[in-house]
Amino acid sequence: MSDMDVFAAMGIAGFGKKPKQRQLDPNRFEKNKRGDTGALASSSAAAKTEDNAPPHADPSVPPRHKAEEADSDTDDVGPPLPPTEGKGQDAEGEPEFEASDDETDDLQFPISHELILKDHTKVVSALTMDPSGARVVSGSHDYDCKLWDFGGMDWRCKPFKTWEPAGSYYIHDIKFSNDGQQFLVISGTTQAKLYDRDGEELATYIKGDPYIRDMKNTSGHVAELTACAWHPKDPQTFITSSVDSTIRIWDVENKRKQKTVIVVKSKERGARTKVNACGYSPDGSLIGGACMDGTLHMWQTKSNFVRPNMTIEGAHTKGSEAGSLVFSVDGRTILTRGGDDTVKLWDLRSFKKPLVVRSGLATLYPHTNAIFSPDNRYVVTGAGATTKGGRGHLLFMKKDTLETVKDLEVESTPVKVYWHSKINQILTGLSNGQICVLYSPDMSVNGAKLPLNKGPPRKATIEDMSDAVAAPTIITPHALPMFRDSEVGRSTKRKREKERMDPRKSHRPELPVTGPGRGGRVGASATQHVVQNLVRDTTRDEDPREALLKLAATADENPVWTAAWRANQPKPVFAPVEGDDESEEKK
Repeated sequence: MSDMDVFAAMGIAGFGKKPKQRQLDPNRFEKNKRGDTGALASSSAAAKTEDNAPPHADPSVPPRHKAEEADSDTDDVGPPLPPTEGKGQDAEGEPEFEASDDETDDLQFPISHELILKDHTKVVSALTMDPSGARVVSGSHDYDCKLWDFGGMDWRCKPFKTWEPAGSYYIHDIKFSNDGQQFLVISGTTQAKLYDRDGEELATYIKGDPYIRDMKNTSGHVAELTACAWHPKDPQTFITSSVDSTIRIWDVENKRKQKTVIVVKSKERGARTKVNACGYSPDGSLIGGACMDGTLHMWQTKSNFVRPNMTIEGAHTKGSEAGSLVFSVDGRTILTRGGDDTVKLWDLRSFKKPLVVRSGLATLYPHTNAIFSPDNRYVVTGAGATTKGGRGHLLFMKKDTLETVKDLEVESTPVKVYWHSKINQILTGLSNGQICVLYSPDMSVNGAKLPLNKGPPRKATIEDMSDAVAAPTIITPHALPMFRDSEVGRSTKRKREKERMDPRKSHRPELPVTGPGRGGRVGASATQHVVQNLVRDTTRDEDPREALLKLAATADENPVWTAAWRANQPKPVFAPVEGDDESEEKK
């Protein structure tokens, strides 16, 4: 007899009140479904999709309906139907055939649904995600950086933090570290900034002396930064590229000077060129740089960086700004996105000519990038709108041939593209300030699905209204940032209390050290005897004339400086001084 039967016989139905479970709307993703999932590259591919589309091509249509369509149409071309004898009712929901790999190539992209994150006012020029896929950091030409958290967002999809890293300078690049605890912000200034995952500044790295001609003797960059990259194996190392014709290797802990300077020499007049993009190979053995003079350089990290180990001149058109330089997962191929409207694929084993070239991709912004898909089979990049205010295109191309597999139309020109492998979602920064998160309810995990899983907001009750009337909102526009309410109508009392407990945010002064010293500060035990000696010293309270006269007798008995003339030194004879009484008697 089971435990549940015993409980039922005793009249026990359960322990306590059963919690009420909220039922999520099964069609909650439908409102974010795209009207079109992209145009196919050719009519043959379109015909193949219409005839042989597998059941999971459209998540909103169950497989059973497609099976009925296949049964009703006997003229369809395709492999024969599998035998249905000996199968139960489970066979009705299974597809009649399995599509080949070529037929499912265009169905592997998570682009059926989209979530729009709109808070920037100008083009999104930098975009990245942390390794877990929980947070997004974006930078824009409106000088702002914004932190988004999928788990903390509601249906309004607003960032939880906004700040200006460098005043009125554009944001050029943002990269999360491999452990996800900190990220770099590269702006139009000469100094890179390091932040933790909550957006608190950790370090600002030094700028160099602009009057020093030799770049190897400067402590930091002397011109505006362009890009950055983290070391894939060492979380304490990163590189930055700049307009000052250098790539510098930094240690996270040392913000006063870089570890190594890679001076990029050009054959142009002045022997300098702008380094527009940089990157590490997956194993960290190579550093790549794409320059303004069209060259592509590769340095081995074990070398002395005097000259590049591999160089291609004329990789892109001279004078065009390369938007990105990306290594493949195997480290053998390199993908570059040039400002000359091309995407090129290079093989490091024969580093002379590009393997494949794709031209005709309109580049309206110099930071437009190209990336590999997580499975290393496709290349994704954006193509600008042909007319002002027109719609842009997000292109999915085969890696081997760079032929367009899918052309996805977006609201404006896509600039930054980021495909997160863990949650299988694609982030696209657009020129109108929007961030488009493409996902699929079936293939994607968490990410943009989390705000929709929370359900609709709870309706206000009479108790909520009475609380709002009893405690009206106090608006203080000139309050300090710590005490300023982020949104009118929402209480931040709990947030303020939490910030008051945080010594960093509350700017609490350092407390005196008790016991042994720590953190570079001397403890009270080490300074106690020094303080006591200072108190006992009374030389400042003593008369200096009296102190000298105390030593007069000792100096006469044992002279130090005049001992050599003691035997023959004449004794002074002074005339006696007559007193006042004697002078009066003489008168």
